[in-house]
Amino acid sequence: MWLKVFTAFLAFVTGACSGLKVVVPSYTVHGIRGQALYLPVHYGFHTPASDIQIIWLFERHHTMPKYLLGSVNKSVVPDLEYQHKFTMMPPNASLLINPLQFTDEGNYIVKVNIQGNGTLSASQKIQVTVDDPVTKPMVQIQPSSGAVEYVGNMTLTCLVEEGTRLAYQWLKNGRPVHTSSTNSFSPQNNILHIAPVTKEDIGNYSCLVKNPVSEMESDIIMPTIYYGPYGLRVNSDKGLKVGEVFTVDIGEAILFDCSADSYPPNTYSWIQRTDNTTYVIKHGPLLEVASEEVAQKTTDYVCCAYNNVTGRQDETHFTVIITSVGLEKLAQKGKSLSPLASITGISLFLIISMCLLLLWKKYQPYKVIKQKLEGRPETEYRKARTFSGHEDALDDFGIYEFVAFPDASGVPRVGFPSG
Repeated sequence: MWLKVFTAFLAFVTGACSGLKVVVPSYTVHGIRGQALYLPVHYGFHTPASDIQIIWLFERHHTMPKYLLGSVNKSVVPDLEYQHKFTMMPPNASLLINPLQFTDEGNYIVKVNIQGNGTLSASQKIQVTVDDPVTKPMVQIQPSSGAVEYVGNMTLTCLVEEGTRLAYQWLKNGRPVHTSSTNSFSPQNNILHIAPVTKEDIGNYSCLVKNPVSEMESDIIMPTIYYGPYGLRVNSDKGLKVGEVFTVDIGEAILFDCSADSYPPNTYSWIQRTDNTTYVIKHGPLLEVASEEVAQKTTDYVCCAYNNVTGRQDETHFTVIITSVGLEKLAQKGKSLSPLASITGISLFLIISMCLLLLWKKYQPYKVIKQKLEGRPETEYRKARTFSGHEDALDDFGIYEFVAFPDASGVPRVGFPSG
């Protein structure tokens, strides 16, 4: 037996070295059940040949190879059991299998022998798989009515009627879904479990199913997830907004719009605060305020948003100031100061100005100087400094006060620097 194996190996090596070569495009070929499958084979040699022999064998896992058919030159000798299933047209060594069945799955071995001055042999092996194509999958969602974020869970199941050796892949917005803290998959990957659901899980989901001979994608489905409210804010069509303060010219009507991200849409309520009391003035996302009808120049409002499915609510506070100053002047300072800061600054300026005016009237400078001079002796007047004009000019800077005194001694008028 060992002699036969060594002889066969030596013949193969000799054939390969002498130029006989058998080539197959692929070592694995995938076929569809019920259809024909073609196994292409090419061979070539460089020595004269009197006879060309081609043999096809078939083997399954852990079984001995079985003879299918063979040829010498152009004469084909099939196995009678498979004479209507396998076809070969020598000297072409390619094999046609028709129709292909699951029992045809296995390894196909082709051997080419060239008879000339000697015998050259070479062989190749091709693995054949047989599958049914995938039909279009369908995705089911539980619960079908939807789930509340952070509370409910959701399960997506991919269903396929036909197909073998299926591989499942979940897509969200066209991209693969991966395992995460909230995403998990069944062993076969045909079930996607999301627990708990969040707003970020909203998207277009589909199931892609593949096998060696086909692939199909389900229709897109969007799970229903209830969430919110998020990002509550108030906007207006008029007025100057700085932070949470709206400044409106007197006589204008301003329309406020309250909005928040939520599903299902929120219900909105408007609340007004007056004299330490609050009361609901309107329902709905819009509120119109006529400035001439506002009793107070500054009024506080609250917009409340409520999601009746999630049970969550949010509110935002803002203040409306009615002014007759004009929004254009306020807008120029609005980049650096708020309207409240501007009004406060003006009030402080007026108060300080009034105080300074009262102090000026009460303590006038010439009265103070007169009182001081009247209390000084005459000799000090005579010692008063005179200026020649040649002194350092830096010493001349200051504010001078000239005071005339009715004195019989004829004391000259002297200027005293105030600083």
